[in-house]
Amino acid sequence: MLQKTKRPDSPVSIIGAGIAGAWQALLFAQAGHAVTLHERGDEAMTDATSHWAGGMLAPYCEAEIAEPIISRLGLRSLDIWRRELPDTPFNGSLVVAHPRERNDFERFARMTEDHRRLDAAGLAELEPSLEGRFRDALFFPAEGHVEPRRVLPQLHERIRAAGGTIKFESDVTANDLAKDPDGIVIDCRGLGARDEQSELRGVKGEMILIETAEVQLARPVRLMHPRWPLYVIPRENNLFMLGATSIEAEDTGVSVRSALELLGAAYTVHPAFGEARIVEFGSGLRPAYPDNLPRIGIRGRTISVNGLYRHGFLIAPALAELTLAYVERGQIDNEVMQCG
Repeated sequence: MLQKTKRPDSPVSIIGAGIAGAWQALLFAQAGHAVTLHERGDEAMTDATSHWAGGMLAPYCEAEIAEPIISRLGLRSLDIWRRELPDTPFNGSLVVAHPRERNDFERFARMTEDHRRLDAAGLAELEPSLEGRFRDALFFPAEGHVEPRRVLPQLHERIRAAGGTIKFESDVTANDLAKDPDGIVIDCRGLGARDEQSELRGVKGEMILIETAEVQLARPVRLMHPRWPLYVIPRENNLFMLGATSIEAEDTGVSVRSALELLGAAYTVHPAFGEARIVEFGSGLRPAYPDNLPRIGIRGRTISVNGLYRHGFLIAPALAELTLAYVERGQIDNEVMQCG
């Protein structure tokens, strides 16, 4: 553990400029620390897990399958997103189901909260493109979403504006940076940290990007599915992201089975998706511990933030806030932090 509260201007080196590292860098820079953010990839971040993420800010929906700690961190993160990036869309999210998934839909409603049930007319009023498609829906008005490929550069720019430095194509490890006796190293490498954390595993999340002007959505739509929920997430310029699978595999790319299921399910949300243009297939490997829960590990002046699993954009701001509270005040969150 740190022996004393660090000076506000003490140097902090952060490894990994994805969503976890970016939020760490931003909050530490705003607090007056001399922040250097290292990223082994280039500024495009195409090799980062965050590049392939959905960007869902949906703590209430995630409560259906996630542990309570994810809801707690997620709800706190919503406040931080609103504070730091006030233009973040918080239009809510929708959950719909076809008749054959009716039981799953009702179970989802029972296991989540802060939603209201819309009838067919209410759904059509909220999302005119879905008129006549479903007999009802669950509307979660407090949830939001971001477009990862747009919001990451925004976070990076805010880090620089707060006085932080970002070094792309800087392939370093925690050991490389741990030589400064006054400095702190925060390791946010995701699966890249398996050289020191062998229990990490990759969980593949696949996505398809399609383009159509025939469907207009203002918020993400989650369709109940026999194997996984399908997300249809609107993006700018008539683009929609279809995702996201959770497959216990560490290969890259999108399987034929996944592509067929994602595209077929999207077609059942709206037939116009059948005429959409496929823009991109891709996948990312989410870092996960055996319990699928995030962890802030503390070992001397080195702190690791990892295991965000499929909740990276949802919980990264709150994890950064906890790390900062530990460094500056010695505050410990026993649900997330492990020392030694």
